[in-house]
Amino acid sequence: MSTSPQSSPSGRSGGPSRPTRRGLLAAGGALGLGGLLAACGGSSDKADKASGARADSGSWTFKDDRGETARTKKTPKKVVAFTGTAAALHDFGFECAGVFGPTTLKGGKPDPQAGDLDVGKVTVLGNAWGEFNVEKYAALGPDLLVTNMLQGSELWYVPDGSRKKILALAPSVGINVTKVSLTQVIGRYAELAGALGADLKAKKVTDAKARFEKASETLRKAARDKKGLKVLCASGSADLLYVSDPAVYADLSYFTSLGVEFVVPDKVTGGFFESLSWENAGKYAADVILLDNRTAALQPKDLEAKPTWAGLPAVKAGQITPWLSEPRYSYAGCAPLVESLAAAIEKAEKVS
Repeated sequence: MSTSPQSSPSGRSGGPSRPTRRGLLAAGGALGLGGLLAACGGSSDKADKASGARADSGSWTFKDDRGETARTKKTPKKVVAFTGTAAALHDFGFECAGVFGPTTLKGGKPDPQAGDLDVGKVTVLGNAWGEFNVEKYAALGPDLLVTNMLQGSELWYVPDGSRKKILALAPSVGINVTKVSLTQVIGRYAELAGALGADLKAKKVTDAKARFEKASETLRKAARDKKGLKVLCASGSADLLYVSDPAVYADLSYFTSLGVEFVVPDKVTGGFFESLSWENAGKYAADVILLDNRTAALQPKDLEAKPTWAGLPAVKAGQITPWLSEPRYSYAGCAPLVESLAAAIEKAEKVS
């Protein structure tokens, strides 16, 4: 995505409009479910029972996080999903037919949110906020649409302007990814993948889970050894530094449960982050900065010219680490993120 948080992509044509909270989140403002479900390492039969999904008697159902039940005559095969969602389902062994959301960068290279998807083998219905080709979606003959939910029951990256047309073409499933633990979100996607026919006992899946659990213990130890180290999660734009509320994001909530001490902004607006002018970028003392690495957000090299950024203790100490604030919710997708944060904390020193 190339839009800045201030331009407010809304999916509508015409001139500039008032920024929306959803637009801010999608365009690069900082973003980002209890215990692991038994289905995460079990069979698809267990996943079916946990979710209410079933494929017997010629029917299939799945109850999503809106409390709504998607129903189809048989197990869905042609599934269309938000890019990060499709990448998570791929990690659990289920392949989607189409995707919408950040999928490819200039030159055709996969966007970070595409994970290990073969982007050349899926039908791309839209590559940016507000883009969703309804005609191409209809032509696919979709059985099911799946995406995340960040704000209530709103389906992430399904444009408001064409929402009714899109949802009329196939049942939909929404998975909540905010104010819940990372392990719960991963568990829900494992549950869905199992219900769709994926083998959750496959070595690829169980190895990824083992890696995730090992990384989690490494992070727990690092946080314990560096007690008092403060981590700030942020996203940079031309005019503002967005400081995220760790209680909202599934990954940050999980990291907190492992002992990581995050900076908690005191003036959160819109439910996700506090917006600081660059003059006030030093409001919060931090030893490590987790910086949003999505394509729309400014990266360290883009921020070098901002004196207040350059003057931050964590920046001067080189203690900046990438933050994929919209992770793909699978063990394979999240294990490297846990490992990266653990390594950053292990190497960091108290500088604030």
